Amino acid sequence: MDKVMWAGRFEKELDEKTNDFNSSIRVDGRMIEYDVQGSIAHATMLGEVGVLTKEESDKIVAGLSDILADVKSGALSIDPKAEDVHMFVEAVLTDRLGDLGKKLHTARSRNDQVALDVRLYLRAETERVVEDIRGLLHTIVEIAERSVDVIMPGHTHLQRAQPITLAHHLVAYGEMFSRDIGRFLDAKKRMNESPLGSCALAGTTHPIDRFRTADLLGFDGPCRNSLDGVSDRDFCVELAAACALCMTHLSRFAEEIVLWTSREFGYAELDDAYSTGSSIMPQKKNSDIAELVRGKTGRVNGNLVALLTVLKGLPLAYNKDMQEDKESIFDSMDTLKSCLEIFTPMLASTKFFPERMEEACKDGFLNATDCADYLVKKGVPFRTAYKITGRIVAYCIAKDKTMEEMSLEEYKEFCDLFDDGIYDAVNIKNCVQRRRSYGGPARGETLRAIESLKAYL
Repeated sequence: MDKVMWAGRFEKELDEKTNDFNSSIRVDGRMIEYDVQGSIAHATMLGEVGVLTKEESDKIVAGLSDILADVKSGALSIDPKAEDVHMFVEAVLTDRLGDLGKKLHTARSRNDQVALDVRLYLRAETERVVEDIRGLLHTIVEIAERSVDVIMPGHTHLQRAQPITLAHHLVAYGEMFSRDIGRFLDAKKRMNESPLGSCALAGTTHPIDRFRTADLLGFDGPCRNSLDGVSDRDFCVELAAACALCMTHLSRFAEEIVLWTSREFGYAELDDAYSTGSSIMPQKKNSDIAELVRGKTGRVNGNLVALLTVLKGLPLAYNKDMQEDKESIFDSMDTLKSCLEIFTPMLASTKFFPERMEEACKDGFLNATDCADYLVKKGVPFRTAYKITGRIVAYCIAKDKTMEEMSLEEYKEFCDLFDDGIYDAVNIKNCVQRRRSYGGPARGETLRAIESLKAYL
């Protein structure tokens, strides 16, 4: 029983299957660098306050540094049979330093240790995710700058509605991803409090300095309540929610890519490096990467629900249920990063077909609202103008012609106020450029929006 750190109370060996079921090393082993960082800060502080001598503290810090160096070089492998990463590090330290290694855990519990490690790990991962989202935003901005004059249909209910530009459409996703960055940075700010020193749940009788360890580890300060320090996983839920929403934005974008690259739309084509073929149909070029991003979103959304479900009935303070937090949030962060890393170059290499997009604007009466607005400017009440335009659209459908192809005489059959100005009003390019309201698709407004995103970046 001495091989487990919590031996003493127990007389029988732990059942092998129980040990395997209880172990979290396969999940939390990735946190070893942060576990060592936290232990170094803890040992340093213990030496400064006199719980350990300066010599003892220095030896423990050196031993921990050697362990991390050996893991990184491959000289030391993490034992898959270890209960968790914390016990593995402490066991190796004790093997190397003897009884001195056993002093490291003074004034600390695995409860505050794991809470610390998860915060340190997720803080670093959040920074990586934010940089990946920034990379996607840069790509969106670059394509948008080239597409300010590329007219395309805007859709509602997946039906052609009004003409916009590709740049305007892309900037909409730019706004979504910029909000995602804000959410991750907000979550990072709230998680940046150190639980170290909360111990099991009630702090310690030793004269520790929690502000010192918080400072050594780059935190804004220590958690203010020891119970909350070990039991709080709000930051995991916040990050899981941020991941789910960012993945949802990626999924919506991926769905558009799937539609745009279909022959039915024909707005774009994926580079061969980011598409696959069929095992039986040689003509196929499938948007599998975009579809996988869309599909993986379901798992990330599920991780959020799983985390909330694990936490919803837990009394204070720590409960073993909380071991399940890491698998969900780690998977969400991993999945989001992998999707961003593949989606960004896929989008950057996508070929767009402006002619096809503009041609699609001519079919579907996307300028009908502009016809109604033309009459409004002549003094016709909007609802009346709306009905007149609706009858014009029905007439065009029956005659198989567009509004641009109608003669002035035909227009006047619906309203005497029509004159030659109607042709300028329903011109598709003019329809776009007249929409100069803030946030609209007109060239000037789109350029302003692009510059705003660039300034944000």
